[in-house]
Amino acid sequence: MNNEEKRADSGGGLVRGMGLLQATSANMLEMIGIGPFITIPIILGAMGGPQAMLGWIFGAVIAICDGMVWAELGAAMPGTGGSYHYLREAYGPRSLGRLMSFLFIWQTVCTAPFSLASGAVGFANYTRYLLPEMNWWQGKLLAAAVCLVMTAILYRDIRSVGRLSVILWVVVLLTVGWVLAAGITNFDAARAFDFPSGAFKLGTPFFIGLGVASLNAIYDYGGYNNVCFFGGEVTNPGRNIPRAVLISIGAVAVMYMVMTVTIIGVVPWREAITEGTMANKAIVADFIQRLYGSKAATVMTLLILWTTAASIFAVMLGYSRVPYAAASEGRFFKPFAILHRTGNFPSFSLVFTGISAALCCWFELPTLITGLIVIQIVARDMAQAIAVVIIRRHRPDIALPFRMWLYPLPALIAFAGWIYILGTNGLRMLGIGAGLMVIGIVAWLAQSRRRAEWPFEQVAGQ
Repeated sequence: MNNEEKRADSGGGLVRGMGLLQATSANMLEMIGIGPFITIPIILGAMGGPQAMLGWIFGAVIAICDGMVWAELGAAMPGTGGSYHYLREAYGPRSLGRLMSFLFIWQTVCTAPFSLASGAVGFANYTRYLLPEMNWWQGKLLAAAVCLVMTAILYRDIRSVGRLSVILWVVVLLTVGWVLAAGITNFDAARAFDFPSGAFKLGTPFFIGLGVASLNAIYDYGGYNNVCFFGGEVTNPGRNIPRAVLISIGAVAVMYMVMTVTIIGVVPWREAITEGTMANKAIVADFIQRLYGSKAATVMTLLILWTTAASIFAVMLGYSRVPYAAASEGRFFKPFAILHRTGNFPSFSLVFTGISAALCCWFELPTLITGLIVIQIVARDMAQAIAVVIIRRHRPDIALPFRMWLYPLPALIAFAGWIYILGTNGLRMLGIGAGLMVIGIVAWLAQSRRRAEWPFEQVAGQ
C-alpha cells in the first residue's frame, strides 16, 4: 500500500492504519465498558424483576437494526466523521444537508463529554468497593482525572492507538469470560427466574418500565458505531466497517444476555435493586465475592476498572475525530481542524473533548445516561434512519459496498424503536435536547448568513 492509499479520504492528513481486528476491538471496547456492570440493577429495577431481560432483547433488536443503517452508510462513505458525511449527502450537500450535518457535529460536541463522563463516574463508583471511605468529592475528582489521563494516553499516532486497542480488548474479553464462566457453573435457575406476581401484566407501568430498561440497554450496547467515526483511518473500509459493526453487536448482545441471567442466578434480583446494598452499588463485585470470597472480588473489581478505562479510551478515540472532520472542510470552528504536527491526529479536538468530559463528571450517572441517549436520538439516530432510505432512492451516484438485509425493514424498526424510547423516558431531557438543537440552528444560520450560503445565497446575490 503506497502513501496515498494510506491517507484518509476526508481528512487530508489522517492515515488508514486500523484493520478489521483493531476496528472491531475499538468497537467492543466502547460497548463493554462500565455499562453492564452498573446498569444491571437499574434495568432490573425498571421492570421490577427478571422480566427486565425483555429490555436487553428489545434493545438488541434496535441495536441490530440501527447497526444495519450504520453499516450501509459507513461502507458507502468511509470518511472520518461518520454521520457528518451521511446526513450531509442524504439531505443535500448544498442545502438542508449542511444544517443536518452541522447539527450532528453540534450534538456530538455537546454529548461526547456526557458519554465519557458516564464511564468515568462509573469507574469512580466501582472504586468505592476497594476504597469504601472515598467520599462524593473524591469520587468526582477521580472521575475527572480518569478523563484527563485517557486524553494523555490517546495523544499519539493512530498505529500506536490501534495496538493499544487490541491489548486492552484482550483483557476486557478475559474479564467478561470470567464472569460468564462463574455464572454458568454456579447458575440457579429458580433464583434467576423468580418472577414476581403480575410480571408480564401488560399495561402502562409495564411499557414504561420496558422503555426505561431499553434505554439503559441501548446505553450498554452503544459503541457499535464507533468505527464509523474514525472510518477515514480504517483499511478496506467498504468491507471492514460493516463487519466491525455487525460482529461487535452480535458478540456483545450474547455476552450481556448471558451475563445478566447468570448473575441473577447467583445474586437475588431483589437485593440488586435495593439501594445501599453491595449488590446494588457493585453487582459484579458482589457476585464474585459470594462465589469466591473478597480477594477474588478485589481482582474482579480491578479488572472492571481496567475495562472501564479501556472503554473511555475507545469512546474518546471515536468522538475526538468527529468535529475534526467538519472543521477540516471549513464547516465547523477552525481550531478543531488542527492536526498534531508529527502524529497526524486531531490534537485540539482530542484535548477539548477530554477537558469537557472531565467537567461533566460533576453530573450524576442517571442524568448523564439519559441525557446522552435522548439527545443522540433526537439529533442523529432518527434522522439517519431516514437518510439511508433517501440515499437509496435519490443518490444512485453513491456506491453501496454493503446493503442492509431486508431493506427497508431494519431502518423502519430502528426509527420506531427510537420513538418508543423517547416516549417512555420523560420529557425533561427531550426538552433539553430540543433546546440544544435550537441553539445549534441559530449558530448555523448565523454562520450561513455570514458566508452568504444556503438559505441566504439568493438574498446575498441581489
